[in-house]
Amino acid sequence: MSKVLLVHAKGGPPLGHVLSRTAARAEVHLLALSALPPVVARAARRLCASVVTPADVERSDLVSLIVSRAEDVGADAVLTFSEYAVVAVAEACEVLGLAGAGGAAALARDKRLMRRTWQEHRLPQPEFRSVDTEADLHEAADALPFPLLLKAAWSAGSTAHQIIRSPRELSAAWHRSHDVMAESAQLGYAELHVAEAQGHFVVEQIVTGIASDWFDEPGWGDYVSVEGVVADGTFHPVCLSGRMPTIEPFTERAGITPALLSQDAQDRVVALAREAVDALGLRDCGTHTEIKLGADGSMWLIETAARFGGAMTVPQIEDVFGLDLVGMLVDHLVGRPVHWPEQALTPAQARGAAGSLVVLAVDGRGEAWRHRKVWDFPVVAKEVPLSRGSELSVVEESSLADGSVVPVYDPAAGANTMAALCLLSATDARTVLRDFETLVDALPQVLPAARPEEVSA
Repeated sequence: MSKVLLVHAKGGPPLGHVLSRTAARAEVHLLALSALPPVVARAARRLCASVVTPADVERSDLVSLIVSRAEDVGADAVLTFSEYAVVAVAEACEVLGLAGAGGAAALARDKRLMRRTWQEHRLPQPEFRSVDTEADLHEAADALPFPLLLKAAWSAGSTAHQIIRSPRELSAAWHRSHDVMAESAQLGYAELHVAEAQGHFVVEQIVTGIASDWFDEPGWGDYVSVEGVVADGTFHPVCLSGRMPTIEPFTERAGITPALLSQDAQDRVVALAREAVDALGLRDCGTHTEIKLGADGSMWLIETAARFGGAMTVPQIEDVFGLDLVGMLVDHLVGRPVHWPEQALTPAQARGAAGSLVVLAVDGRGEAWRHRKVWDFPVVAKEVPLSRGSELSVVEESSLADGSVVPVYDPAAGANTMAALCLLSATDARTVLRDFETLVDALPQVLPAARPEEVSA
């Protein structure tokens, strides 16, 4: 039986889903760079041939650690589903001579390198500048039109994203973004391989999306993601995921599979995603490419990752299209033949729809809840009226325990202030969207109020 070294860190699809699908295809050895979620720890011991949590001193040279562990277990493949470990795993695979994202993996991780590469290929994207110092930010602001978006170059989940509307906001935004990156690192949401990554930023023009030019009904966000894979250097699009509108600055609230675009629109989006992925030169990995949708068919590239989409994107695809992307990628990496979709799957090929909702203390208008609440999924499941046939569940490993106080939403911290992740299955994507709107509106009404002593604790 083939052996796989799975490198676990925070982010990406739920570990429970990844472990079960990987273990069905190979003997799994888990290298845990982040603590295992309590609800998964027992399953990990059952599904894995070994589970190793390295000491801090061993992590100083992460590539060498991964290489050493892979050699110890005789791994036929090394993979990760975490944004924060992608580059280290790719470099380790290069040393080991194993299939992986390749030497260009950093281009799909460092937003500065990514945008420069796309600029060289003349692909549509917002105008941008790399910024490593506050002076760089002020200089960039002289060249770009306000409002601007400041991003951490190595972040994920919209962490440290800030909208800057005037020159007087530049210094405060710079220092706040640095503070957020430091806070995120303490929570385990930070690049694991590049020591200086917290100090790298990019600032860019904010382009205007127009969802109504692309979708037949209101409620959709003005961007989509193309989920796919690169196998032996060839990009294979799998499907498109739609979104609800983001929360300021650009924090994602929900992803929905499939996206309800016309065939012509989907073809044009996929064509741009292919150009974006091809330009980065990836070799063997999952991909997740986000594209902003503008007026009159215009599009801009937001970013591409050398891994599958996070949250519940992968389980949603399995539910809707019957594709076990984790298992298929494992098969490919260990050398088994895999039949990837010949072209991106469409809503007509879907068996129902699924979506994942990030619970944030923000209402449907993007305004913060007026009162602090306690997360209680049984109350939500009982009290929120959903469509007939819809099924709502909570992803325990990605959610606070029932009885926990819902964090106050912090725009600069993005998804770091989430309370829970919910999964919804329904008859079609429109129903998922409408049920999510109902859920967002209902949460501040049905969740129990937090007691003063709970808020101050």
